[in-house]
Amino acid sequence: MAAFVAPRIAGGPVPMMKASPPTSAVSSIESVSAGNGGRATTSGTTYSATWLSAAAAAATAALGWQGVVAANSAGRRGGKRAAAMRRRATDVAWEAGRQDERTFGSPEQFMTHLTPEAKLPAGFRVGTAKLTFVPQEAPEMGKLPMTLTVLALDEPTDAYAAVFTTNAFPGAPVLVGRRRLLEGRPLQGVVVNNKVSNVFPSDGGEASSEAVCAAAADCLGFSGGASSVLPSSTGVIGWRLPVEEMKAAMPAAAAALQADSVLPAARGIMTTDRYAKVSAVEFPGGGRIVGIAKGAGMIEPNMATMLCYILTDVEPPPGGRVALQRMLADAVRTSFNSCSIDGDTSTSDTVVLLSSRRAPAPPQNAFEEALGRVCRDLAGQVVRNGEGTQHVMRVFVTGAANDDVARSIGKAVVNGPLFKSAVAGNDPNVGRLVAKVGQALGTNGAAMASGCLCRIGGETIFENGHFTLDGAKEKRLAEHLRSAQVDSSLKYPPHHRVVDIEVRLGGGGRGTATVMGSDLTKEYVEINGDYRS
Repeated sequence: MAAFVAPRIAGGPVPMMKASPPTSAVSSIESVSAGNGGRATTSGTTYSATWLSAAAAAATAALGWQGVVAANSAGRRGGKRAAAMRRRATDVAWEAGRQDERTFGSPEQFMTHLTPEAKLPAGFRVGTAKLTFVPQEAPEMGKLPMTLTVLALDEPTDAYAAVFTTNAFPGAPVLVGRRRLLEGRPLQGVVVNNKVSNVFPSDGGEASSEAVCAAAADCLGFSGGASSVLPSSTGVIGWRLPVEEMKAAMPAAAAALQADSVLPAARGIMTTDRYAKVSAVEFPGGGRIVGIAKGAGMIEPNMATMLCYILTDVEPPPGGRVALQRMLADAVRTSFNSCSIDGDTSTSDTVVLLSSRRAPAPPQNAFEEALGRVCRDLAGQVVRNGEGTQHVMRVFVTGAANDDVARSIGKAVVNGPLFKSAVAGNDPNVGRLVAKVGQALGTNGAAMASGCLCRIGGETIFENGHFTLDGAKEKRLAEHLRSAQVDSSLKYPPHHRVVDIEVRLGGGGRGTATVMGSDLTKEYVEINGDYRS
């Protein structure tokens, strides 16, 4: 039996990568693209996005994914190096003390990177349609735009899993989705709308969600009817769905279905997001996992993000839906449940995993690794795409009593408005960080507080009960904050650097967690002060 090769990140080499990855990363991943004579090294040199993406596209077009792998196995050294760079791009983002050095100079350069990532797995099609409606609750606002997005499988599947918000006031689509999971009938589609979240409207909402599902099933010819369709909604809370307008737009969404790219769906589910979020992993034995997500505000998921859909064509590992549900929950815990933009848990949070079962099953550990990688990548993208976000903070906590305690401390840091504001202003007001850690520990955490060490950008700022600061360090800390700043008005991520924060607790505990969060800017307030319009 041939040795298994760990899954490789799809989408061709990422642009502008620097720093050599660990040897294990190089040896464990096959490349999906040619390295053009081995010039795509990882020895610290920076490469152009145009050259790398062109190499990926040319190799894939000429050879196909499996042909590229064969070419790499025959000795194309640059391919393995490029694959290691891709692994670093998604994994390093969650590793303390390291930086993802990808940069993009324009929306076009970003799309060059994103397009191959968005290749749909076999057995799936997506389509969108636009419509307008007048909200019954606020008719003075006039006609508002909405996008209807359909994700369809060629055949019904019983290989699916989902997790939903823990908010005590869940939206009607969440209630319907939970019912679908309990019933366990095969699913064949997901229908998503933005602009209106369908959360406790005056008509209850569930009948409206079911009506939209029925319209989708009728239009697409699903033999399972409405129960084979999962609904999702995001947008203004309290408004009723414009059901008739959505039903009228369904034929256009069906006519737009295509099996090439998930990008139309990634764009269609957006609300205040600045750009689409896509992540993919390709398996050496065939098949891929592709995920999309939306969410830019009202983000402190206690299960997922606002909306996330993960599609795969590989046969899931043994164990049926129970095992698949566990795998998804595990992946979500260390990704979406470990990020926050503003500390608000949405009423509509949903993450769905669907398999078309068209490709052979990879080893279970490989499937779980790939699923976790896609979830972590998407969660990081959600934070970076946050409303008004100019800095992404990554907090690595060790020494806690358990992982849950570590995660709660990390979230306390990224949710503290004073520290978030200081980060937004590139002000290394480190007392706010230490004060927030102390608040999170409280009097019951005295053992963990003893011997606590805090670092920002690798600089020790607090150790053994004392701050360790001076003028030169202050300048280095401010420069670290500035290096992570981006222009929040851009429709693409110019870089992926983070404000690197480490909290090492005393007491000898083994609990660890990495939490992603964003700063707090005036742009965030402006967006949410005028959200409905």
